[in-house]
Amino acid sequence: MIKNDLFLRALKGETVERPPVWMMRQAGRYLPEFMEIKAKYDFFTRCQTPELASEITVQPIRRYGMDAAILFSDILVIPQAMNIEVQMKPNFGPYLPNPIRSQKDVDNVVVPDVTVELDYVYQAIKATKEKLNNEIPLIGFAGSPWTILCYCVQGQGSKNFDKAKEFCFTNPIAAHSLLQKITDTTIAYLKEKVKAGVNAVQVFDSWGGMLSPVDYQEFSWQYIQQIIDAVKVETPVIAFGKGCWFALGEMAKSGASALGVDWTCSARNARYLTGGNITLQGNFDPTRLFSPPAEIKKMVHQMINDFGKDKYIVNLGHGILPNIPLDNAKAFIDAVKDYKSPN
Repeated sequence: MIKNDLFLRALKGETVERPPVWMMRQAGRYLPEFMEIKAKYDFFTRCQTPELASEITVQPIRRYGMDAAILFSDILVIPQAMNIEVQMKPNFGPYLPNPIRSQKDVDNVVVPDVTVELDYVYQAIKATKEKLNNEIPLIGFAGSPWTILCYCVQGQGSKNFDKAKEFCFTNPIAAHSLLQKITDTTIAYLKEKVKAGVNAVQVFDSWGGMLSPVDYQEFSWQYIQQIIDAVKVETPVIAFGKGCWFALGEMAKSGASALGVDWTCSARNARYLTGGNITLQGNFDPTRLFSPPAEIKKMVHQMINDFGKDKYIVNLGHGILPNIPLDNAKAFIDAVKDYKSPN
């Protein structure tokens, strides 16, 4: 039994004393203890070494005491396992030297045996569970098939992923074939994560907002729905689409336990668009963590009042930024723990 099960109770929609809190990208680059490890090991070494990944995962928990941990890993371990080379270049980000641009390229992509290719992730989960000692739940995650395709086709990060969209619109058969391969791999991967011990999973559709509402249904959402259908029987699933407020109504019918909301959508609109019955997660603007701690506290309490304390998980609207002051991150977490319901 997990001692602090606030996060899992919120996912079930149960009444809680206060909402749970964690932060996207909480395991990482704003922490000095993380930077010490970063100075010694390159990015994928950190992901692929269970001792390092588990240590990085628990660092923010030791420091701030969030209500859930999220495994340190990366969404691009999936294409790596699928025979697509992915490098992480310092001060540049992901770089794929051989981007996918044709049906032939798609044919060369494999659906791997995830138990072999991604075993290091499951070992990291087991090591992390040991360190957490059933104090709080552990979240596993994956990128959405569309978001993974964006990197595979573009070959790097982008402001608009124009090459990825062009590929989908000029070569839809190849695009759907690639999306299905990514989906099949992701489902197998998340199921193995559950076996290894994660208590919930989140699907990050970081680039869903690049698509129009119609294209979103075709090239992103239908694949996320397959993942939810396959995984929800085994563990709660959180779906987070950045910039995808237009799809919240559809997402609410998906069988996901919770939906992530970014900071461009108000609490009121998010509740309205989702019908008011599903747990929501978000949506503090990460850049707002530069505000003075007293102001952060006030804004967090207002945010909880706006969403309501039940069926709600406090989080940022995207990942925490690397240069956020430590005291400000603390103010965000502490504000939730100090929250008292107004009624």
